[in-house]
Amino acid sequence: MKRREFLQKGIPAAAILPAFINGYSVKAFGAESPLVRALMQSTTDTDHVLVIIQLAGGNDGLNTVIPVSTYSNYLNARNNIAIPQNNILPLTGVTTTGLHPAMTGIQNIFNNGMMKVIQAVGYPQPNFSHFRATDIWMSASNSNQEVPTGWAGRYLGYEYENFPIGYPNASMPDPLAIQIGSTTSLTFQGPAVNMGMSITNPTSFYNLVSGTTDPVANTPAGKELKFVRLVVQQTQKYATVITAAANRVTLQVPYPTNNSLADQLKIVARLIKGGLKTRIYMVSFGGFDNHSVQVNAADHTTGTHATLLQRVSDAAKAFQDDMRFLQIENRVIGMTFSEFGRRIKSNSSVGTDHGAAAPMFVFGGQVDGGVLGDNPTIPINATVNDNIPMQYDFRSVYGTILEKWFCLDKTIVAGLYPPNINNQLQTLPIIKSSATCTTSAPPPIPVGDILIRNSPNPFTNSTKITFNTQGGHTLIQIIDTLGRVIKTLLERDYTVATSDSVTFNSEGLPTGIYYARLQNGVTQRVRPMLKVR
Repeated sequence: MKRREFLQKGIPAAAILPAFINGYSVKAFGAESPLVRALMQSTTDTDHVLVIIQLAGGNDGLNTVIPVSTYSNYLNARNNIAIPQNNILPLTGVTTTGLHPAMTGIQNIFNNGMMKVIQAVGYPQPNFSHFRATDIWMSASNSNQEVPTGWAGRYLGYEYENFPIGYPNASMPDPLAIQIGSTTSLTFQGPAVNMGMSITNPTSFYNLVSGTTDPVANTPAGKELKFVRLVVQQTQKYATVITAAANRVTLQVPYPTNNSLADQLKIVARLIKGGLKTRIYMVSFGGFDNHSVQVNAADHTTGTHATLLQRVSDAAKAFQDDMRFLQIENRVIGMTFSEFGRRIKSNSSVGTDHGAAAPMFVFGGQVDGGVLGDNPTIPINATVNDNIPMQYDFRSVYGTILEKWFCLDKTIVAGLYPPNINNQLQTLPIIKSSATCTTSAPPPIPVGDILIRNSPNPFTNSTKITFNTQGGHTLIQIIDTLGRVIKTLLERDYTVATSDSVTFNSEGLPTGIYYARLQNGVTQRVRPMLKVR
């Protein structure tokens, strides 16, 4: 199914959970089992925040995190762009690896023990298309499958069932996710709708806070544009809470000027400190597709790539300083990603071509600092086709953050990925053990959720789905882990409002999570169901 068709139809997607947990069948757990309680949508109690920083274009990892221990092979492979060894920034406690000389801010964060550098992050069978590779990183899919939901969207969809119906509410009055950019990306696409909202750019944010709009031309078209902007601002569901949060923060540390990433991160810091319960923020900084003139010929420490890395480094340093100043550094972590790295060997245009694995940075007060992994293997005589082999699957990084930062049970985390990935996920040493997770008792079930339910749940072969209809056209569908409708259990017109039931026979289907979807007029509800052995 094409992504556009999925978005139009609003079909939920889930993911498979293993049938056994720590060697025990799920059905051996009672009603108070954390897994069963989680399946019934008890929202995890945490004030932790993740800030995702997208480095769009494919960042050259070898000139970002430089292999000192194999420097001769590195120099031989890219002598027209290589960073001179005496200019490489050292890292405290690390003798084999260093940073690009423009990255003094990130060096400072690392040397203060608040950054994990993860070497050679990628996935099997890498894709070298910007668009497809970006989709893979945002959806956490395999390279040979298209998944219409984002990894963060599936997480938020799991935590906040039936969103946007009933939201905002007393327990979650704020946006679930915020992206600074013109559109919310695939990263936040949830089971039925996009789980995030966009703030178009920093100017739009400050206009929102001050209640002003950009000036328009004094023409009929300009007046119409002004009216459209006003309507959008008035109808924005979360404008009031965002404005209130922003207005609570009047003092921040200085951020670098002429740096669009810093502008975005300054807004994020303000909203976090201002009290929003938003769990995930995403910002983006582009320009990393450096096929040519990546460095200045006379000085390889300067040039296009150096400017980009300096802006990323300076922005990250200002953000981390602001977290400390605002006294929230233990609640927030940042994570960088780029859709791919670059080839080992530079090209004849003084640049680098699309490659595979690359380093990631995770930083924050509760990050277990250091370098994870070894320097990438560089052949003595690298060719133009040589790529950096993957050491860590990027979904293990995501999964570790969900498990250790957002406090999800590992079995739930595995269930948010395609089934042939979840057994390969690693829990990586990224988050300090002192970053404790707390959970609360399940909140009262909202009245609307009684529209559809099933029993037993979990079930082995079949389960009875009971639903309420207000009359008219009523549809009950079963959705699988990839968002596909695998069964239509009922489709009929009711003449009056009533309760009814239908049986879901799962014979021949694998164990895992399935969703029962009720559609009745303009109303829809989704019910998670767990099939076990």
